[in-house]
Amino acid sequence: MFYEPKNGHGLRHNPFKAIIAPRPIAWVSSLSADGVPNLAPFSFFNAVTDDPPIVMISCSPPAPGSNRDTRANILATKEYVIHIVPHAMRDAMNVSSGGFGADVDEFEKAGLTKAPSELVAPARIADAPIALECRYRQDIALPAPGDSGGEGDPDNGYRMFLGEVVGIHIADGLLKDGLLDVTDYAPLARLGYHDYSAVFETFSLTRPG
Repeated sequence: MFYEPKNGHGLRHNPFKAIIAPRPIAWVSSLSADGVPNLAPFSFFNAVTDDPPIVMISCSPPAPGSNRDTRANILATKEYVIHIVPHAMRDAMNVSSGGFGADVDEFEKAGLTKAPSELVAPARIADAPIALECRYRQDIALPAPGDSGGEGDPDNGYRMFLGEVVGIHIADGLLKDGLLDVTDYAPLARLGYHDYSAVFETFSLTRPG
């Protein structure tokens, strides 16, 4: 099939998210301007550069009359922590994705223990294998849903945040001969629909030349 996204796909569910897969999941902890902790997963996430290390997450548009908590918190405080979700913590991650109010601490809802960060104010997940302490660098307003070819809409559109990773936590035992063994914690990846995957096996390829 071929379709133009602006004209619709005619399927039961949008295939786009299933095509761009697997996608790493950013499990983001942040603080509101009033100091309320928040924790939420984002599957539009990736590394952008490695020196300095910069990562991006994309937040959905706010619901009418409100704002997505992570989005509002990053804009207010300019600090956050991104965790890599291990397979063993998939259920806790799923709990934290619920649509809780801005006054709810998702760490408590998911039964997770907080640990202090070294350089930023938001706490990190104590048992997460990888935690990236981030400081806001820039955000980019993207079009609102359905606005094909439209300009960035800071109030109603998606918003992409670029953050510099200023501190990295790696759990003891994951480094072997100086290399990170991801199969030890099997990072979770988002697929399409309600589907996920995890990295239990890897292989290597040598580049030509």
